[in-house]
Amino acid sequence: MVAMDSFDATLTRSRRSLKPIIGGIAVVVFLVAVFFFARSGGNSLPKDMVLYYGDGCPHCANVEAFVTENNVEQKVQFVRKEVYKNKSNAREMGRVAKSCGFPTDNIGIPFFWTGTQCLTGDKDIIAFFQQQL
Repeated sequence: MVAMDSFDATLTRSRRSLKPIIGGIAVVVFLVAVFFFARSGGNSLPKDMVLYYGDGCPHCANVEAFVTENNVEQKVQFVRKEVYKNKSNAREMGRVAKSCGFPTDNIGIPFFWTGTQCLTGDKDIIAFFQQQL
């Protein structure tokens, strides 16, 4: 009987000493998961092609005129995002530009993300659309 009581006491002490270790491991796993999801969600690049433009930008108007006159959107699907008034779009454009190695302190518009590369300026963007037609 004494041996059994000693065994039970040892087992109880072992369980008590494992609880903080298991709890610590759970906390570390949780923090790693939160950190991973926070980083990946905030810095993800758009999956679609995106034309970043500014209201009143003359070079952006040149691209828009070409797109309209040549029915570009029938063959090339892309979204438009205004960056002068929409700071969220401007920040996104900055992340995209950074991924392409562009300086983020002075990004020219129009700016086009093809999904894999960055194009800036009306001439380069129009040339890209011409290749797609």
